[in-house]
Amino acid sequence: MRASLLVLPALLLGLSWSNAQPAAADAAKSAPEEGIPVTDPVVLGKCGGCHVKDSHGNLSRISWERATPEQWEEAVKRMIRLNGVTLTPAEAKAIIKYLSTYHGLAPEEAKPVMYLAEKRIQDETIIPNDTLRGACANCHPLARPLSWRRSAEDWKLLTNLHVALYPQADEAFRLGINAGGFGDHEKPGDILPVDEALAYLGKTAPLHTPEWAAWRARMRAPKLAGRWLVSANINGHGKYYGELEVEPGGADDEFTTRVKLVSVKDGSTLVRSGHSLVYAGYSWRGRSKGTSPAGSAPDDLSSEMREVMWVSPDQSQAEGRWFWGQYQEFGFDVKLQRASSEPAVLGVDRSALKTGSSSVRVRLIGDNLPAQITAADLDLGSGVTVRRIVSHTPSDVIVEVDVAADAVPGKRDIAIRRTVLQSAIAVYDRVDYIKVVPESVLARLGSQTHPKGYQQFEAIGYQRGADGKPHTADDVELGPVDVNWSVEEFYSVYGDDDKDFVGTLSPTGFFTPASDGPNPKRKFSRNNYGDIWVVATSKSDKSADGKPLVGKSYLVVTVPLYMNWDQPEVGGQ
Repeated sequence: MRASLLVLPALLLGLSWSNAQPAAADAAKSAPEEGIPVTDPVVLGKCGGCHVKDSHGNLSRISWERATPEQWEEAVKRMIRLNGVTLTPAEAKAIIKYLSTYHGLAPEEAKPVMYLAEKRIQDETIIPNDTLRGACANCHPLARPLSWRRSAEDWKLLTNLHVALYPQADEAFRLGINAGGFGDHEKPGDILPVDEALAYLGKTAPLHTPEWAAWRARMRAPKLAGRWLVSANINGHGKYYGELEVEPGGADDEFTTRVKLVSVKDGSTLVRSGHSLVYAGYSWRGRSKGTSPAGSAPDDLSSEMREVMWVSPDQSQAEGRWFWGQYQEFGFDVKLQRASSEPAVLGVDRSALKTGSSSVRVRLIGDNLPAQITAADLDLGSGVTVRRIVSHTPSDVIVEVDVAADAVPGKRDIAIRRTVLQSAIAVYDRVDYIKVVPESVLARLGSQTHPKGYQQFEAIGYQRGADGKPHTADDVELGPVDVNWSVEEFYSVYGDDDKDFVGTLSPTGFFTPASDGPNPKRKFSRNNYGDIWVVATSKSDKSADGKPLVGKSYLVVTVPLYMNWDQPEVGGQ
């Protein structure tokens, strides 16, 4: 009998969906894992009606699960939609706050999958093989299940839920759609893709881990009030530096914020205010907006943003992404460090120095920099000589430097006396290739009903690393390079003409998709979707054969985002 026909009885009896393997049978006979007792009265009152409480204070399912704030929020939404749970906003906030803190992840567990909460476009390198890809990662990133920690039994119950709610899960679990092949996996004793996935998740994301045990002992209320130094970057706009003032909010883990950022490129100032909540002592989730009204440009930096950051366990630093847009296509990469009375170097106005150059002005940006400073106080590494100090203030130092023709290429630290900024600037002899970022990405058509999904591209130069070979792990990133932007056809079918209809690319690499709807100018009046190459051609850097360096990104322009499927909205709760 097909496994899918047994789903309902399996769900009713609490049985595992996968083939009965000897190892699984042995595991079922072993003692059950110890759960995490639930003590919060709101969770007990609102969840205890269905999740049965045992003599140890455990609630069924809940006590054998841990997750990030976004995943707990989705679980609460599912309870409301499917099981009729009624919650006030205050009750929902209290439940998510409690579960995300006391049934959450340790900082070390959350950091590798932060890109999911940060809404980054990222090729996952954590998928161990095609079987796991087919069983789990065809429908969602593998980071989603890895944002949970569960007991072995709870991972099995999750597969049952998938098959009950999502018909395609049955085929994925048996066959590993488009990855594990379509062989006969239903013979007695065969290992199904779902069995391999369960073994991997049970080992990689178990309920009890040394990291969580250590964090439960170390966890403390976030003491984040005060002044923080900010360094940020956004594609197409460049680097920003400034200050973030954090003040206490309505609870120990809630805060109000005000940030002032200054653009390195043009000196423009951006002021934003917001509020945030920090779960489990380190998971910053917030919202902020510009103090001046946002304009009509989709990438307006005064737009309301979500903030997702990871606060270091010692509460001295934080990093993450502030993002906005219809599907979060725009965003700042942000780093914070707590301000102190000691000098700090935040960044530099240029990304690279070329060998053999002289009298190059470099601006160092910092905080509490020394009032008296000489060229001898600065060090940019061997082969880079500080010729003179042009000017200096407590927040920046402008210097002139010479770079020797035989200076060793690579990333350099910048030191002002004993204050050091690691890997702050690169020394290079030539640009070996250009990479367009994002390297592969999605944009969406739109209309008055469905907003468009845009993209901002940037061309980054690279120098071959110490091995002398380009496109290897030791290559040196040199920062943005000056390019001409264009589009080329990505030929996928005969008579492709997508580049003429999908949208327009500006001279600064900003892509605006076309309008949605049938287009009578296209064959068969097709919509304006399609796929193209976004091409960056260097204005000055050339290859060994004398031709301009070229980089490409693969862009898919697809239909509007008709529905946000379970869109997490934890930020700023």
